[in-house]
Amino acid sequence: MYMSRIAITGSTGLIGEALVASLRADGHQVQRVVRRQADAGDDDVVWDLDRGTIDAAKLEGVDAVVHLAGEPIGASRWTDATKRAIRDSRATGTGLIAETLAGLQDKPSVLVSSSAVGIYGDRGDELLSETSTPGDDFLAEVCSVWESAADPARAAGIRVVHPRTGVVIADGGPLMDKLELPFKLGVGGKVGSGGQYVPWISLDDEVRALRFLIDEDLEGAVNLVGPTPATNLDLTQALGRVLRRPTVFPIPAFAIRALYGEMGETLATVSQRVVPERLQQAGFSFAHDSIEAALRTALDRPAAA
Repeated sequence: MYMSRIAITGSTGLIGEALVASLRADGHQVQRVVRRQADAGDDDVVWDLDRGTIDAAKLEGVDAVVHLAGEPIGASRWTDATKRAIRDSRATGTGLIAETLAGLQDKPSVLVSSSAVGIYGDRGDELLSETSTPGDDFLAEVCSVWESAADPARAAGIRVVHPRTGVVIADGGPLMDKLELPFKLGVGGKVGSGGQYVPWISLDDEVRALRFLIDEDLEGAVNLVGPTPATNLDLTQALGRVLRRPTVFPIPAFAIRALYGEMGETLATVSQRVVPERLQQAGFSFAHDSIEAALRTALDRPAAA
Protein backbone atom coordinates (compact mmCIF):
# COMPACT_ATOMS: atom_id res chain seq x y z
CA MET A 1 0.00 0.00 0.00
CA TYR A 2 1.47 3.38 -1.01
CA MET A 3 1.15 6.23 1.49
CA SER A 4 -2.51 7.10 1.29
CA ARG A 5 -5.35 9.01 2.93
CA ILE A 6 -7.99 6.75 4.43
CA ALA A 7 -11.25 7.74 6.13
CA ILE A 8 -12.63 5.42 8.80
CA THR A 9 -15.98 5.33 10.58
CA GLY A 10 -16.26 3.43 13.86
CA SER A 11 -12.68 4.36 14.69
CA THR A 12 -13.19 4.08 18.47
CA GLY A 13 -14.49 0.51 18.36
CA LEU A 14 -12.41 -2.62 18.89
CA ILE A 15 -11.61 -3.13 15.22
CA GLY A 16 -11.51 0.53 14.23
CA GLU A 17 -9.06 1.49 16.95
CA ALA A 18 -6.69 -1.32 15.96
CA LEU A 19 -6.99 -0.48 12.26
CA VAL A 20 -6.26 3.22 12.84
CA ALA A 21 -3.17 2.34 14.88
CA SER A 22 -1.93 -0.10 12.23
CA LEU A 23 -2.35 2.36 9.36
CA ARG A 24 -0.78 5.27 11.21
CA ALA A 25 2.17 3.12 12.26
CA ASP A 26 2.90 2.60 8.57
CA GLY A 27 2.70 6.28 7.75
CA HIS A 28 -0.78 6.54 6.26
CA GLN A 29 -2.97 9.56 6.92
CA VAL A 30 -6.16 8.52 8.72
CA GLN A 31 -9.24 10.72 8.83
CA ARG A 32 -11.66 9.59 11.49
CA VAL A 33 -15.33 10.09 10.77
CA VAL A 34 -16.77 11.10 14.15
CA ARG A 35 -20.16 12.12 15.49
CA ARG A 36 -19.18 15.02 17.73
CA GLN A 37 -17.28 18.13 16.73
CA ALA A 38 -15.58 18.07 20.12
CA ASP A 39 -14.01 14.69 19.25
CA ALA A 40 -12.74 15.81 15.85
CA GLY A 41 -9.14 16.63 15.05
CA ASP A 42 -8.21 19.07 12.31
CA ASP A 43 -8.36 16.42 9.57
CA ASP A 44 -11.32 14.46 10.92
CA VAL A 45 -14.80 14.43 9.38
CA VAL A 46 -17.97 15.12 11.39
CA TRP A 47 -21.22 13.36 10.53
CA ASP A 48 -24.68 13.37 12.09
CA LEU A 49 -26.86 10.34 11.37
CA ASP A 50 -29.95 11.89 12.92
CA ARG A 51 -29.76 14.86 10.59
CA GLY A 52 -28.30 12.94 7.66
CA THR A 53 -25.34 15.31 7.34
CA ILE A 54 -21.62 14.84 6.77
CA ASP A 55 -18.74 17.20 5.97
CA ALA A 56 -18.36 15.92 2.41
CA ALA A 57 -15.73 18.49 1.42
CA LYS A 58 -13.22 16.86 3.76
CA LEU A 59 -13.69 13.55 1.92
CA GLU A 60 -12.72 14.96 -1.47
CA GLY A 61 -9.61 13.18 -2.73
CA VAL A 62 -9.58 10.50 -0.05
CA ASP A 63 -8.04 7.26 -1.38
CA ALA A 64 -10.20 4.77 0.53
CA VAL A 65 -13.05 4.68 3.04
CA VAL A 66 -13.49 1.94 5.63
CA HIS A 67 -16.98 1.99 7.10
CA LEU A 68 -17.17 0.09 10.40
CA ALA A 69 -19.76 2.06 12.40
CA GLY A 70 -22.95 0.47 13.70
CA GLU A 71 -24.95 0.01 16.89
CA PRO A 72 -23.47 -2.84 19.00
CA ILE A 73 -25.28 -6.14 18.45
CA GLY A 74 -24.52 -7.99 21.66
CA ALA A 75 -24.63 -5.23 24.28
CA SER A 76 -28.12 -5.95 25.63
CA ARG A 77 -31.33 -7.92 25.15
CA TRP A 78 -33.07 -7.23 21.86
CA THR A 79 -36.18 -5.15 22.45
CA ASP A 80 -38.07 -3.79 19.45
CA ALA A 81 -36.29 -0.47 19.98
CA THR A 82 -32.88 -2.15 20.15
CA LYS A 83 -33.52 -4.08 16.96
CA ARG A 84 -34.61 -0.92 15.21
CA ALA A 85 -31.42 0.86 16.33
CA ILE A 86 -29.24 -2.05 15.15
CA ARG A 87 -30.91 -2.10 11.73
CA ASP A 88 -31.29 1.64 11.21
CA SER A 89 -27.77 2.58 12.31
CA ARG A 90 -26.37 0.28 9.64
CA ALA A 91 -28.77 1.10 6.83
CA THR A 92 -28.78 4.86 7.49
CA GLY A 93 -25.06 5.17 8.14
CA THR A 94 -24.04 3.12 5.12
CA GLY A 95 -26.53 4.93 2.91
CA LEU A 96 -25.21 8.33 3.99
CA ILE A 97 -21.59 7.29 3.38
CA ALA A 98 -22.37 5.70 -0.01
CA GLU A 99 -24.45 8.62 -1.28
CA THR A 100 -21.86 11.14 -0.11
CA LEU A 101 -18.99 9.33 -1.81
CA ALA A 102 -21.03 8.95 -5.00
CA GLY A 103 -21.48 12.72 -5.13
CA LEU A 104 -17.81 13.65 -4.71
CA GLN A 105 -15.84 15.17 -7.57
CA ASP A 106 -12.71 13.24 -6.57
CA LYS A 107 -14.05 9.86 -5.46
CA PRO A 108 -12.16 7.21 -3.48
CA SER A 109 -11.08 4.11 -5.33
CA VAL A 110 -12.65 1.78 -2.76
CA LEU A 111 -15.30 1.63 -0.04
CA VAL A 112 -14.76 -1.20 2.44
CA SER A 113 -18.24 -1.36 3.95
CA SER A 114 -18.72 -3.76 6.84
CA SER A 115 -21.08 -6.67 7.03
CA ALA A 116 -21.05 -9.84 9.15
CA VAL A 117 -21.35 -13.61 8.96
CA GLY A 118 -24.77 -13.15 10.55
CA ILE A 119 -26.05 -12.89 6.99
CA TYR A 120 -25.98 -16.71 6.72
CA GLY A 121 -28.33 -17.42 9.62
CA ASP A 122 -28.35 -20.74 11.52
CA ARG A 123 -26.97 -23.37 9.11
CA GLY A 124 -25.79 -26.37 11.16
CA ASP A 125 -22.84 -28.19 9.55
CA GLU A 126 -23.29 -26.64 6.09
CA LEU A 127 -20.05 -25.23 4.71
CA LEU A 128 -20.65 -21.54 4.01
CA SER A 129 -18.73 -19.54 1.42
CA GLU A 130 -19.49 -16.16 -0.09
CA THR A 131 -21.77 -17.80 -2.66
CA SER A 132 -24.03 -19.31 0.02
CA THR A 133 -27.56 -17.92 0.21
CA PRO A 134 -28.56 -15.56 3.06
CA GLY A 135 -30.49 -16.85 6.04
CA ASP A 136 -33.91 -15.67 7.17
CA ASP A 137 -33.48 -14.52 10.76
CA PHE A 138 -33.12 -11.00 12.17
CA LEU A 139 -29.35 -10.64 11.72
CA ALA A 140 -29.50 -12.07 8.20
CA GLU A 141 -32.07 -9.43 7.28
CA VAL A 142 -29.98 -6.69 8.89
CA CYS A 143 -26.84 -7.74 7.02
CA SER A 144 -28.67 -7.89 3.69
CA VAL A 145 -30.00 -4.36 4.17
CA TRP A 146 -26.57 -3.23 5.37
CA GLU A 147 -24.85 -4.45 2.21
CA SER A 148 -27.53 -3.13 -0.14
CA ALA A 149 -27.26 0.35 1.39
CA ALA A 150 -23.85 0.73 -0.27
CA ASP A 151 -25.40 0.49 -3.77
CA PRO A 152 -25.09 4.24 -4.55
CA ALA A 153 -21.30 4.00 -4.26
CA ARG A 154 -21.28 0.92 -6.50
CA ALA A 155 -23.43 2.68 -9.08
CA ALA A 156 -20.97 5.61 -9.08
CA GLY A 157 -18.13 3.31 -10.10
CA ILE A 158 -16.48 2.96 -6.70
CA ARG A 159 -15.17 -0.52 -5.89
CA VAL A 160 -17.24 -1.74 -2.93
CA VAL A 161 -16.23 -4.70 -0.82
CA HIS A 162 -18.16 -6.13 2.14
CA PRO A 163 -16.04 -7.85 4.81
CA ARG A 164 -18.37 -10.36 6.45
CA THR A 165 -16.65 -10.49 9.82
CA GLY A 166 -16.95 -13.32 12.31
CA VAL A 167 -16.42 -13.30 16.08
CA VAL A 168 -13.25 -11.29 16.74
CA ILE A 169 -10.90 -12.89 19.26
CA ALA A 170 -9.28 -10.09 21.26
CA ASP A 171 -8.51 -9.20 24.84
CA GLY A 172 -11.27 -6.79 25.83
CA GLY A 173 -13.46 -7.90 22.94
CA PRO A 174 -17.11 -8.87 23.47
CA LEU A 175 -16.46 -12.63 23.40
CA MET A 176 -13.58 -12.58 25.88
CA ASP A 177 -15.42 -10.16 28.15
CA LYS A 178 -18.19 -12.73 28.53
CA LEU A 179 -16.04 -15.88 28.74
CA GLU A 180 -12.79 -15.05 30.48
CA LEU A 181 -14.02 -14.59 34.07
CA PRO A 182 -16.13 -17.78 34.38
CA PHE A 183 -13.31 -19.80 32.83
CA LYS A 184 -10.73 -18.28 35.18
CA LEU A 185 -13.04 -19.18 38.08
CA GLY A 186 -13.14 -22.77 36.85
CA VAL A 187 -16.83 -22.79 35.92
CA GLY A 188 -16.53 -22.51 32.14
CA GLY A 189 -18.06 -24.97 29.73
CA LYS A 190 -19.68 -25.53 26.37
CA VAL A 191 -23.01 -23.92 25.47
CA GLY A 192 -25.77 -26.40 24.70
CA SER A 193 -24.47 -29.36 22.71
CA GLY A 194 -21.26 -27.52 21.86
CA GLY A 195 -21.63 -28.67 18.27
CA GLN A 196 -22.54 -25.27 16.87
CA TYR A 197 -19.85 -23.64 14.74
CA VAL A 198 -18.33 -20.33 15.90
CA PRO A 199 -16.95 -18.31 12.96
CA TRP A 200 -13.89 -16.74 14.61
CA ILE A 201 -11.01 -14.50 13.54
CA SER A 202 -8.12 -12.98 15.51
CA LEU A 203 -8.01 -9.20 15.83
CA ASP A 204 -4.59 -9.18 14.15
CA ASP A 205 -5.93 -11.04 11.13
CA GLU A 206 -9.07 -8.89 11.02
CA VAL A 207 -6.95 -5.74 10.71
CA ARG A 208 -4.57 -7.34 8.22
CA ALA A 209 -7.52 -8.58 6.14
CA LEU A 210 -9.16 -5.14 6.07
CA ARG A 211 -5.91 -3.63 4.81
CA PHE A 212 -5.69 -6.44 2.25
CA LEU A 213 -9.17 -5.55 0.99
CA ILE A 214 -8.17 -1.91 0.57
CA ASP A 215 -5.25 -2.95 -1.64
CA GLU A 216 -6.52 -5.95 -3.57
CA ASP A 217 -8.92 -5.81 -6.49
CA LEU A 218 -11.79 -7.61 -4.75
CA GLU A 219 -15.44 -6.60 -4.89
CA GLY A 220 -18.59 -7.77 -3.13
CA ALA A 221 -18.72 -10.09 -0.13
CA VAL A 222 -15.55 -11.48 1.45
CA ASN A 223 -15.72 -13.68 4.56
CA LEU A 224 -13.35 -12.52 7.30
CA VAL A 225 -13.02 -15.65 9.42
CA GLY A 226 -10.15 -17.90 10.43
CA PRO A 227 -9.10 -20.71 8.10
CA THR A 228 -10.03 -23.57 10.46
CA PRO A 229 -13.72 -23.75 11.43
CA ALA A 230 -14.24 -24.39 15.13
CA THR A 231 -17.23 -25.48 17.17
CA ASN A 232 -18.27 -24.07 20.51
CA LEU A 233 -16.77 -27.20 22.08
CA ASP A 234 -13.48 -26.53 20.25
CA LEU A 235 -13.54 -22.97 21.59
CA THR A 236 -14.34 -24.17 25.11
CA GLN A 237 -11.57 -26.76 25.19
CA ALA A 238 -9.03 -24.38 23.64
CA LEU A 239 -9.81 -21.64 26.16
CA GLY A 240 -9.54 -24.18 28.98
CA ARG A 241 -6.08 -25.20 27.76
CA VAL A 242 -4.93 -21.60 27.36
CA LEU A 243 -6.10 -20.60 30.85
CA ARG A 244 -5.29 -24.02 32.35
CA ARG A 245 -8.77 -24.33 33.79
CA PRO A 246 -11.41 -27.10 33.72
CA THR A 247 -14.28 -26.93 31.23
CA VAL A 248 -16.77 -29.27 32.85
CA PHE A 249 -19.73 -26.97 33.51
CA PRO A 250 -21.94 -26.95 30.41
CA ILE A 251 -24.41 -24.09 29.99
CA PRO A 252 -27.87 -25.19 28.80
CA ALA A 253 -29.15 -23.31 25.78
CA PHE A 254 -32.40 -22.51 27.63
CA ALA A 255 -30.37 -20.69 30.30
CA ILE A 256 -28.84 -18.43 27.66
CA ARG A 257 -32.31 -17.70 26.32
CA ALA A 258 -33.62 -16.95 29.81
CA LEU A 259 -30.76 -14.59 30.63
CA TYR A 260 -30.28 -12.79 27.32
CA GLY A 261 -33.38 -13.52 25.24
CA GLU A 262 -33.21 -13.70 21.45
CA MET A 263 -29.88 -11.88 21.41
CA GLY A 264 -28.16 -14.50 23.55
CA GLU A 265 -29.74 -17.40 21.73
CA THR A 266 -28.72 -16.00 18.35
CA LEU A 267 -25.14 -15.18 19.26
CA ALA A 268 -24.44 -18.27 21.38
CA THR A 269 -26.36 -21.16 19.85
CA VAL A 270 -26.63 -20.61 16.08
CA SER A 271 -24.18 -22.57 13.94
CA GLN A 272 -22.23 -20.95 11.09
CA ARG A 273 -19.47 -23.04 9.52
CA VAL A 274 -18.03 -20.20 7.48
CA VAL A 275 -14.85 -20.44 5.41
CA PRO A 276 -12.69 -17.57 4.01
CA GLU A 277 -12.82 -18.86 0.44
CA ARG A 278 -12.32 -15.61 -1.47
CA LEU A 279 -9.72 -14.28 0.96
CA GLN A 280 -7.58 -17.39 0.57
CA GLN A 281 -8.07 -17.53 -3.20
CA ALA A 282 -6.75 -13.95 -3.35
CA GLY A 283 -3.57 -15.01 -1.54
CA PHE A 284 -4.18 -13.78 2.00
CA SER A 285 -2.02 -15.52 4.62
CA PHE A 286 -3.35 -15.88 8.17
CA ALA A 287 -1.18 -15.13 11.19
CA HIS A 288 -3.42 -17.35 13.36
CA ASP A 289 -4.63 -20.57 11.74
CA SER A 290 -6.39 -22.06 14.77
CA ILE A 291 -8.71 -20.72 17.42
CA GLU A 292 -6.25 -21.76 20.12
CA ALA A 293 -3.47 -19.73 18.48
CA ALA A 294 -5.80 -16.72 18.36
CA LEU A 295 -6.72 -17.13 22.03
CA ARG A 296 -3.09 -17.48 23.12
CA THR A 297 -2.16 -14.25 21.37
CA ALA A 298 -5.21 -12.37 22.66
CA LEU A 299 -4.61 -13.43 26.25
CA ASP A 300 -0.80 -13.35 26.05
CA ARG A 301 -0.55 -17.01 27.00
CA PRO A 302 2.03 -18.57 24.64
CA ALA A 303 2.23 -22.33 24.39
CA ALA A 304 4.83 -24.02 26.57
CA ALA A 305 8.12 -24.65 24.80
